[in-house]
Amino acid sequence: MYNAVGLKTARGSGTNGFVQTNKFFIKPRTDKIVMDSSKGFDSDQGIAGVTRKPNQDILEHDRKRKIQLKLLVLEEMLIDQGYTDAEIAEKLDEARKALEVDEGTNSAVIPERVSETQTHQIAALKEKQMETLKAALGLFH
Repeated sequence: MYNAVGLKTARGSGTNGFVQTNKFFIKPRTDKIVMDSSKGFDSDQGIAGVTRKPNQDILEHDRKRKIQLKLLVLEEMLIDQGYTDAEIAEKLDEARKALEVDEGTNSAVIPERVSETQTHQIAALKEKQMETLKAALGLFH
């Protein structure tokens, strides 16, 4: 027993009673944000203004993945209906152009339901909500 931690006696426990420390334990940080002008924070800026901006490349990649998924479903449906390869390729090209135009106009629209693992979509949705709130309150920064 070391510092009142461990076994009172090692007899019958299958161990020798040696207590090891966990070298990989990291204590959680209690200080959230230090207001320091050298780190780029304004003196009047609170915790709410430190949200990260969404990465537009990742949002664009997700948009393209959604288009590709819709095209794969369409391709499977056309194959099941018995179209030839040339007809399928032509219909897929038309559908891709239509989806890109449609998704391009709706690229600013983020769906209301996103997974908690999609941090960039959440950040984009939060940014949109904050813009709506600023407009409602008349705060134009």
